[in-house]
Amino acid sequence: MRIDKFLKVSRIIKRRTLANEACSKEKVTINGRTAKPGSEVNVGDIVEIRFGENITRLKILKVSETVRKEESIEMYELL
Repeated sequence: MRIDKFLKVSRIIKRRTLANEACSKEKVTINGRTAKPGSEVNVGDIVEIRFGENITRLKILKVSETVRKEESIEMYELL
């Protein structure tokens, strides 16, 4: 699954356009490498997102095309 879609489906970022923009501005890394919006993510990958001064690290536990709001928290684990 593309990183921009994963961030939207998991509800880490509200809209896919914002996720795409964050990737384009090099604010997202996957396993230590800068992620482009089309970069693929898999179970077990470590994703870092920079929101201003804050850095959010998470581990991907599940990749799914669609998920209910209540189940979106099960897609990742905060580190």
